[in-house]
Amino acid sequence: MYCNYCGKIIQDDANLCAYCGTRIGAVAARRKLMRSRIDRKIAGVCAGFAEYFDLDVTLVRVVWLLVALFGGGGILAYVIAWIVMPEEPEYVPSMPPVAAPAPTPQHYQGS
Repeated sequence: MYCNYCGKIIQDDANLCAYCGTRIGAVAARRKLMRSRIDRKIAGVCAGFAEYFDLDVTLVRVVWLLVALFGGGGILAYVIAWIVMPEEPEYVPSMPPVAAPAPTPQHYQGS
């Protein structure tokens, strides 16, 4: 399989190009705009926007910071997005974790 962006040969089951980093194939961005639980720094707003628009989260954070510093409305927009955007659902595993066997008690043999 070839990368559509840089033209290099990549693995058939790859989701990302190892050379240029672009997403390959049918990997779709999130369909609903939600705050991230995993990749959050304050409230997960920037990570949610980055996932929704399929952008790098660092780029979204830098742009948001520049808008907050120079535009003036970034902080207010962040607070509004924090209130309006729902949080992504919590991941719950389908099977409970397997408990480790209880350790056998060691008898003390004093000296």
